[in-house]
Amino acid sequence: MRRFALMLSALLVAVGLSAAPKTYELASPDGGLRVSISAGDGISYTLTSGEDVLLENSAIGMFTTDGQVFGGVQPVSKAVRKTDADYNEITLKFKKFSVVFRAYDEGMAYRFISNLKTPFKVEQEMARFAFPQDWNMWAAYVTQHTETLESQFYNSFENRYSYTPVSEWNKDRLAFLPLMVDGPSGKKILITEADLMNYPGMYLYNYDAGQVLSGRFAPYPAEVKQGGHNNLQMEVQSREGYIAKCEGVTTFPWRVVAVSENDVDMVTNNLVYKLATPADPATDWSWVKPGKVAWDWWNDWNIRGVDFKSGINNDTYKYYIDFASKNGIEYVILDEGWSVNGAADLFQVVPEIDLEMLVKYATERNVGLILWAGYWAFDRDMEKVCEHYSKMGIKGFKIDFMDRDDQYMVDFHRRAAATTAKYRMMADFHGTYKPTGLHRTYPNVVNYEGVHGLEQMKWSDVTVDQVTYDVTVPYIRMVAGPMDYTQGAMRNASRGNYRPVNSEPMSQGTRCRQLAEYVVFYSPLNMLCDSPSNYMKEKECTEFIAAVPEVWDESRGLAGKVGEYIAIARRSGSDWYVGAMTDWSAREMTLDLSFLPEGSYQVELYRDGANADRAASDYRKEIVDLPSDKKINIKMAPGGGWAAKISLK
Repeated sequence: MRRFALMLSALLVAVGLSAAPKTYELASPDGGLRVSISAGDGISYTLTSGEDVLLENSAIGMFTTDGQVFGGVQPVSKAVRKTDADYNEITLKFKKFSVVFRAYDEGMAYRFISNLKTPFKVEQEMARFAFPQDWNMWAAYVTQHTETLESQFYNSFENRYSYTPVSEWNKDRLAFLPLMVDGPSGKKILITEADLMNYPGMYLYNYDAGQVLSGRFAPYPAEVKQGGHNNLQMEVQSREGYIAKCEGVTTFPWRVVAVSENDVDMVTNNLVYKLATPADPATDWSWVKPGKVAWDWWNDWNIRGVDFKSGINNDTYKYYIDFASKNGIEYVILDEGWSVNGAADLFQVVPEIDLEMLVKYATERNVGLILWAGYWAFDRDMEKVCEHYSKMGIKGFKIDFMDRDDQYMVDFHRRAAATTAKYRMMADFHGTYKPTGLHRTYPNVVNYEGVHGLEQMKWSDVTVDQVTYDVTVPYIRMVAGPMDYTQGAMRNASRGNYRPVNSEPMSQGTRCRQLAEYVVFYSPLNMLCDSPSNYMKEKECTEFIAAVPEVWDESRGLAGKVGEYIAIARRSGSDWYVGAMTDWSAREMTLDLSFLPEGSYQVELYRDGANADRAASDYRKEIVDLPSDKKINIKMAPGGGWAAKISLK
């Protein structure tokens, strides 16, 4: 850490040895956000929202291994652009590089572009976020491999949030993105990145217990060794003295600062997606089909009422396929176990599984199959694996246990997206970092984990508060993009009744909370985590889950406060779905739906039952007319939820 801090100090000095700075102004289209950029004596920016300063004199720069500095010189020229899109842009052009700033109504972003003629290495990047006051932050600290700061670059990106002032940073930890700060006047400031293609992901760290957070990046791997989970990972043994190898002309990721006037507006902030590279318009993506997935692993292949031994075998998967087909579920996943354990070879299928037969069986029932793949097993034979299984009729891969975001691993995600797309297969990345917009560039990337999802309830101690996490994560992690939280538990536990049970797991909170999560959490490839046997006994809930769309035409935040509650409405065609959740406090709310077009509406709603505070699976389904004032009063039990479909009569 000391070497890195010294390098950062040297970079600050280097970018400061120049002529007097000039100031350049940039405003968002609605004028609400303003970016003041200082260049010449280094490069820094100040971000203002209305009368509130959100970031001030935040220095940026890059430092190459051969001593070149992207920073401490005067620009040669500038270019200002107002577009038909929803941003304004200024590009400051220097002899060896450019820096581009954009201002949107919902935030700002900047990126460096190298104009060098020959390949180079980035030794370090300076990305400082200087807050004018010591505001509170929501930080996801790394909790795995915590021996040193460098060892923390090896983690699963699944942690919960700590809420403290910026100055009270845990000095023993890095935090991964997104990170959110409570700004002035109720505003929220979220830091993340976009268009990350071939460069390490950014962590944050506080070096001086002050009000400045700085980017920190994993050095490039020098030596890796096969190991980790079931021998499916490549673990870094040593690292180089630089963070990235670059071609002469290189476009770097966007550093993103999303801003909202209040908590709930952050939930629908779409800045990361807007900043990502668009998909090739000449490519046909019509074959990409979002959908629901009957999932085996969370429920431990635990089915009942059958005449065969359940597990990883043909009869069990036929049962899952039959369930999916009967209920309009588009996919069944074969999670870990279908290929030989420990071999890291996706061509070695266990003898209990006949994949070709299962593909034929599923296809006849209008169900697609998706295969789980450990990272190294996929990377080592990527082209052959995709070609082989696409010909067989497999629809995609759930790729797991990357657990890194150094430059090599980030590039792996891009290569995996491109290769699966080549063979018309979908990709769901697990054991991975937050989304940065790759799903816009490659629409076949249908989901990402990088979330402390429901799988944690298979093993987490009773002290783990998943309910509070559920009403925190939509405001932070979900801003980056889709999240494969894997909801849908039919065993539900009220406060004090939860316990970890691997083969018969349960959720914390009520049944209606699980239903609401299908609306609140954005997940284009959306799991039904529980056993088909359990869903078959819960006809009403299963019908609602199966019918909820996976992608949406419009989303509106209705009400919310980070860590306490959330209510959101999403539209698909002319139908609207509403999901609401609370923390461990019982809550009554009035949802204002006056934005709905004129007309008479019917509401199919699912609410916590009268005894849901004790028996969390207690719920009631009702069909009512929407009142003429389009306001609905809802009541949620502790850890509760509320879900509804609203349709024109």
